[in-house]
Amino acid sequence: MKKNHWLKTLLHFAVPCRRKMIFSVVFAVVSVVGGFIPYYTSYKLIQCFIRESVTLIILLKWCGIGLAGYMVHILGYGISTALAHVSAYTILMGLRDQIADRLMNAPLGAVYVNSIGKLKSIIVDQVENVEPPLAHMIPELFSNILLALGVIGGLFLLDFRMGLAVLITIPAAVIPLMIGMRSYSEKYAAYVAANTRVNSIIVEYVEGIEVVKIFNQGNASYEKFVNAVSSFRDFTMEWFESTWFSMNLVMSILPTTLLGTLPVGIILYRNGSLTPEEVVLGLLLAMGIIAPMMKATAFINEMKSMEFAVDDANELLHMEQLDEAEQPVVLSGLQITFEDVSFAYGADQKTVLHDINLTIPEGSFTALAGPSGGGKSTLAKLIMRFYDVTAGNIMIGGRDVREMPLKQLSDLVSFVTQDNFLFDCSLKENIRLGRPDASDEEVLAAARAAQCEEFITRLDQGWDTPAGEAGKQLSGGERQRITIARTMLKNAPILILDEATAFTDPENEEKIQRSILELSKGKTVVMIAHRLSTIKNADQIIVLQRGEIADCGTQAELLERCELYTKLWQAHIGAKGWAVSNKKEEEAYV
Repeated sequence: MKKNHWLKTLLHFAVPCRRKMIFSVVFAVVSVVGGFIPYYTSYKLIQCFIRESVTLIILLKWCGIGLAGYMVHILGYGISTALAHVSAYTILMGLRDQIADRLMNAPLGAVYVNSIGKLKSIIVDQVENVEPPLAHMIPELFSNILLALGVIGGLFLLDFRMGLAVLITIPAAVIPLMIGMRSYSEKYAAYVAANTRVNSIIVEYVEGIEVVKIFNQGNASYEKFVNAVSSFRDFTMEWFESTWFSMNLVMSILPTTLLGTLPVGIILYRNGSLTPEEVVLGLLLAMGIIAPMMKATAFINEMKSMEFAVDDANELLHMEQLDEAEQPVVLSGLQITFEDVSFAYGADQKTVLHDINLTIPEGSFTALAGPSGGGKSTLAKLIMRFYDVTAGNIMIGGRDVREMPLKQLSDLVSFVTQDNFLFDCSLKENIRLGRPDASDEEVLAAARAAQCEEFITRLDQGWDTPAGEAGKQLSGGERQRITIARTMLKNAPILILDEATAFTDPENEEKIQRSILELSKGKTVVMIAHRLSTIKNADQIIVLQRGEIADCGTQAELLERCELYTKLWQAHIGAKGWAVSNKKEEEAYV
């Protein structure tokens, strides 16, 4: 993808609020015009005082005109900035929505290649940095540059020598500015990288604080956290200190417009080229250029940070996407077929699935078994199209999953994983996520079927308990049952279970197994086995090893002919025997 200039990208972001932004600029121009009026009225009043023709009526007249001009200036500026801010925050909301939508439709690999700290930095911090150019730079920089050019133009109209005089100090300010900006791009890129690293370490520290406490690594982990923050501080301070002299010099020289205009004005007055009131007007204009020039310089200094913010947001907005069909397809049943499927997580990554050919009949119970790292979870995720296959085809009902809109595929398949994530809303609303238009009765029925009622009734707020608070009171198995209730409510005809009981205790496992049995009725089920005893009645068991199908058949068939599965089964039975033996020993000891 060809990279556009960041200003072009910024203007593209502003397209949804183009009309408001145009009116913002128009009112900024009105504000500038109004800002010139007080200069002119000051000139007329000085002229009246010098000529001794001032009267109360004349005084009130020009003061009124000057006040009106100032009010136009303030009102125009207020309307301009209000329109710009409304536009900016509307665009920021749209940008974050677009990024979230982009992440949702991107392959998981494209998302996971970015650290959580980087994604947080872009979505929260960097997108927020797009606000200043949208809310301030477009209307205010434009109006300030226009005002400065107008003032300089006014001085040239007054006398070209006064116009040249006001420009004397600008080159002297530009030279240190250019010196200070020489390494700005490199330094700012390093600043963004350091900021992203700090964000990542903060997220890691907060998310891993339980592990830190368990293994008594508080000092080491906290030291890593402190070192990252200190390093970021030191880098930032070093960078700022290296630019203090040049930037302070710029800010000291720019306001000195009188250094050129005052002596030139006096000389022009002495030789009769300018009247006293014209000299005063020239000096007023020279001082009036200071504020817009200082604001314009501040924006120029911030442009690089705006450039990085726009480019980072644009990077996520152009993240790789899964190709999606627009119209739903007609299916011939719900049989799942893998045809010569191979998959690698990236172009330069090792292939993890090799030439998989597999048929999962509609309404069947198919289990995936094998050693860790064999490709079981990857194969299941390909059905959901979390990734696209590198080669081959995955068909549902005779149609390639890539031919279906993602919504149609999502409606067909439910996926229950060992990672039970609950959103920060009530437990009832967490379940309702499975089908947002479900009634309360349907939500509660799904929760009962998933064995949730027993533990939810003991919570003070019951079904309305926020998941954030309940997370402290619920076990992993109880949270898993909430996830299963959500899946029951969705009621998709194809169900994928990715080691759904892997980390549960025996009591919760028994209840989860009952809820899974209820969930599986009448569905095509694909289960990744953690405990082989849970899949012994499967219609077929697919044994995967190093990304290839080692064997396929029923439990009895595999025990008879598949050495790998026999070893896995014996290890499972041995572990169960060991657990039972230990339990008896404990009971005897007690």
